[in-house]
Amino acid sequence: MASMVPYRSVFGLRPFNTSLLDAFDDMMDLASAPASRAFPMDVEDKGDGYEVKAYLAGVNKDEIDVELNEGRLSISVNVEDKEENEGKNYLQREFSAFSATRGIYLKDASNEGLSARFADGVLTVSVPKIAEKKNVTKVSID
Repeated sequence: MASMVPYRSVFGLRPFNTSLLDAFDDMMDLASAPASRAFPMDVEDKGDGYEVKAYLAGVNKDEIDVELNEGRLSISVNVEDKEENEGKNYLQREFSAFSATRGIYLKDASNEGLSARFADGVLTVSVPKIAEKKNVTKVSID
């Protein structure tokens, strides 16, 4: 079982004189470190457009950036730690500043009519599809 004694090292690992279970806990912590933090996304084809939902609990609306560039929808989050940490003695602290970007390519996405709303930690982006163009032209023969 991992101990609740605070520790510090260059890579966030405990000294080597701890138990094998503590070392395993450290490896699992590294796998979910803030540098690799991402957010889950759902993409649904609604027929005439797409609905993309990004689950962003604990993120404020002004920390989100949504962009559509040539069919690639990018959702970026940049969270800054604004809390004053002076004089606090954390035994464990998992919240920190982070940034993450997720993207998806939607080949027939239209820039016209794009909309987004953010409520209860869920960002919902509605992306309309490009209206299908019929490039067939009948040519009369002289």
